[in-house]
Amino acid sequence: MFRDFFKDLYRKDHKPGYGGLDIIKYIGPGLLVTVGFIDPGNWASNIAAGSWYGYQLLWLVTMSTIMLIILQHNVAHLGIATGLCLSEATTRYTPKWVSKTILGSAMLASVSTSLAEILGAAIALNMLFNIPIPAGAMLTFIFVSIMLITNTYRKMEKFIIAFVSIIGLSFLYELALVHIDWGQTAIGLIKPTIPQGSMIIVMSVLGAVVMPHNLFLHSEIIQSRQWNLADEKIIRKQLDFELFDTLFSMIIGWAINIAIIILAATTFFQNNLHVDELQQAEKILTPLLGNHAGAIFAVALLFAGVASTVTSGMAGGSIFAGIYGEPYDIRDIHSKFGIMISLILAVLIILFIRNPFQGLIISQMALSIQLPFTIFLQLYLTSSEKVMGKYANKLPTKLMLYTVGAVVAFLNIKLLISLLS
Repeated sequence: MFRDFFKDLYRKDHKPGYGGLDIIKYIGPGLLVTVGFIDPGNWASNIAAGSWYGYQLLWLVTMSTIMLIILQHNVAHLGIATGLCLSEATTRYTPKWVSKTILGSAMLASVSTSLAEILGAAIALNMLFNIPIPAGAMLTFIFVSIMLITNTYRKMEKFIIAFVSIIGLSFLYELALVHIDWGQTAIGLIKPTIPQGSMIIVMSVLGAVVMPHNLFLHSEIIQSRQWNLADEKIIRKQLDFELFDTLFSMIIGWAINIAIIILAATTFFQNNLHVDELQQAEKILTPLLGNHAGAIFAVALLFAGVASTVTSGMAGGSIFAGIYGEPYDIRDIHSKFGIMISLILAVLIILFIRNPFQGLIISQMALSIQLPFTIFLQLYLTSSEKVMGKYANKLPTKLMLYTVGAVVAFLNIKLLISLLS
């Protein structure tokens, strides 16, 4: 659907304009990806980080966002230069046992992501209307399924931009109500610290920002903006537009994640309150910040859950279709299967979860465990001249990507050690 929806954009006489308005029109793919790292899983991880460790883990969001920008920018290049998403390229250019193994694990990561998104929306419905979590999960699944099956991509994109705006405005309002220690905030942003006993939360924050399904999704949806791919100048201009879109969108996501940790640090940590469920956060906010704070928190969480469930479903469809060498297209059976696998399995797991907040934390940690496999796969594909031609990674890009992969792998090893000790 993404690639044939704008058929007029593929005419050989069609060229993008180069003015500021054209750049604004190009914004969209990055915001869809941004929704994935301001999702309910992020909320749970960030609130846990702020309520337990104050400002100390702010640096982790900054580092993770820098890593995210590098990875998303790189995987978008794959989509622009090859016309293939990450899943399709994996199927075409790697041995079957490699592609099946990695894409299978990516589908599991998509399920884990959808679990967090649907669960977050269900928790929000429980906060607002006292709807039981299982019923809220089913309502979210039905609503998102209808959105994915009936809406065009462009309409979907407008929904997502509206959702992101509502979430951002909600947290601006919440931050206006609290007293922020800007000195501690500055230290937390630049001083790497891993407090004792914090590895699970550290890994959940990392997995909540740098998410495997977003790498697959970005390489797919970036192609909705493609023009004549036979013209090298147009490809170069696309790469420039994509960088602006990615930077703009990721910075918005960074700011929202930072705001959540600061809000948790100022309201919970400073009052010696350790949050272990999102409903608790909403109830605590009301007496601390006023009657409207808790309701706004719940509404923003609902929008975050619905929007991110949409993108996780799309990612599942893209990954599964790519296994069969196909692009994402909601009219195709493989894309529909991928969406349903991601969403239905997530709902089934939710029915057996006793502690929703802990489920959110663990789901994000699981994403960080799968992440190195996707990163090194992406590095292999985007560094291959056979795949990318003249747009293959140069040495500086390779070094950056290897560094990101090494950091993620190192943190995973530390997590394993902490769990075994």
